[in-house]
Amino acid sequence: MPTKPNTQNKKLRRWVFVSFHTKSLSFLHQSAAHPVSASDSQPTKSPAMATIAAAAVGDNSSSSAKRVAVVGAGVSGLAAAYKLKSHGLNVTLFEADKRAGGKIKTVRQDGLIWDEGANTMTESDIEVTSMLDDLGLREKQQFPIAENKRYIAKHGLPLLIPSNPIALITSNILSAHSKFQIMLEPFVWRKGDSRMVSDDHASESVGDFFQRHFGKEFVDNLIDPFLAGTCAGDPQSVYMPHAFPELWNLEKRFGSIIVGAIRSKFSSKREKSAGTKHSSRTKKRRGSFSFQGGMQTLVETMCKKFTGDELKLQSKVWSLSYCGDKNSPLDNWLLSYSTSNSMQDKPFDAVVMTAPLSNVKEMKIMKRGHPFLLDFLPEVTYLPLSVIVTAFRKANVKRPLEGFGVLVPSNEQRNGLNSLGTLFSSIMFPDRASGDLYLYTTFVGGSRNKELAKASKDELTQIVSSDLQQLLGTEGEPTFVNHFFWSKAFPLYGLNYDSVLRAIEKMEQGLPGFFYAGNHKDGLSVGKAVASGCKAAELVITYLECSSKNNVGKED
Repeated sequence: MPTKPNTQNKKLRRWVFVSFHTKSLSFLHQSAAHPVSASDSQPTKSPAMATIAAAAVGDNSSSSAKRVAVVGAGVSGLAAAYKLKSHGLNVTLFEADKRAGGKIKTVRQDGLIWDEGANTMTESDIEVTSMLDDLGLREKQQFPIAENKRYIAKHGLPLLIPSNPIALITSNILSAHSKFQIMLEPFVWRKGDSRMVSDDHASESVGDFFQRHFGKEFVDNLIDPFLAGTCAGDPQSVYMPHAFPELWNLEKRFGSIIVGAIRSKFSSKREKSAGTKHSSRTKKRRGSFSFQGGMQTLVETMCKKFTGDELKLQSKVWSLSYCGDKNSPLDNWLLSYSTSNSMQDKPFDAVVMTAPLSNVKEMKIMKRGHPFLLDFLPEVTYLPLSVIVTAFRKANVKRPLEGFGVLVPSNEQRNGLNSLGTLFSSIMFPDRASGDLYLYTTFVGGSRNKELAKASKDELTQIVSSDLQQLLGTEGEPTFVNHFFWSKAFPLYGLNYDSVLRAIEKMEQGLPGFFYAGNHKDGLSVGKAVASGCKAAELVITYLECSSKNNVGKED
């Protein structure tokens, strides 16, 4: 039975602004984005599970199959390889670059510590919890100081995002009309058949979805900067089911997002309360976090689990060949890769692919002697991003803010602000700079301004200095500037991204023992990437175990 209106009124304001306004402002890989099919209303068997099922009834792998190749040593590949090795399998991890970690990259220089990729992560997936515990990283976790203080630029100045109903009432972040529209949402959207609500808008952008529920002002002032800060996208280019799958499903179930969020919260609390009685696990702390020494600490800790023969850097995979047949139970895959001075081939029984799809399309893949054409893989749109790290002497920052960071809506360009947002790096984590300096990490580009992301270091330094002067009152030139450009910072979960997911499914279905993982499939954040790698590893383990049992049956 629906919650009574008077109960809703007491809770809805808090839920809207807790759910949407206090989300993480981590500007890289902290998005809720997680691709799902718009038609996925009930659980279905995945292509990978179909492959496993096929192995159980008649694949050609051997009971001694223990060798797995993992292509790509980003966080998804590292997580997959770690889980596979922990299970006793022989793992070889191939990385074309000279370093592991992918989009996680920390620089430690002259007393400064900064991240040029992901700055923080969350522990929203059980796989992340297990990984942190297994790696012994709990004591190295760092949680931001004043994490709940987050800002949005409005009229050229930073405005604190309200975190409770009282603060909302007194805040100028939204007009009275917009606040009233939010309060009406539970009553407007609980009417009708909620199961049909999302179906009527199956190809809907994030902007259109939130505008239907909360109005255009809510989209312009909150959703727009949130997307820019988490995936470098914009409300009209990002597909709702991929960016916010939980909210998309709440609308399907309840109609009202606020009512659905309240009910889901209470349901989750009951489940956690019941589970706590039987759980001895360390209670995890909510919110974003990093590690002592930066996010690279996660990568370095994982890399230490592999020998030089297991983790092959500067080793580019050129081709994969599946040669399995009923008379050859071992070594179903042959992988060809190059090092600095030679080309080599190595046999495997399964493959986990975590390289970007743009790189996979360049590989030559064979299946039983015939080309396995990848012409069905669609072009993926990637968003460029420049990361500019600046340091200012504290005496030259006249209006320093305590908190996580400030996001800039696109409509603030008319007020002279051209960045996507800035993290207060040394305020969040004081060890990132010496006591007399403030360290800031600013982001420019994304779908809002792709060309500006490609600008020179000097031009970007001027843009960032101008924005920080307006927002924080910085004076003079920064004492330190670093610029890093990501030409493919994020894949865009656009309105046609279903075709990408279907292509990944087709690739997995057509190649026995081949599994794909990474941010092209399971979400953009670091946590989602870790979870994706772990899930792929679990599928490999099950696939090989099923194959082994099947071969034992044949021998009997």
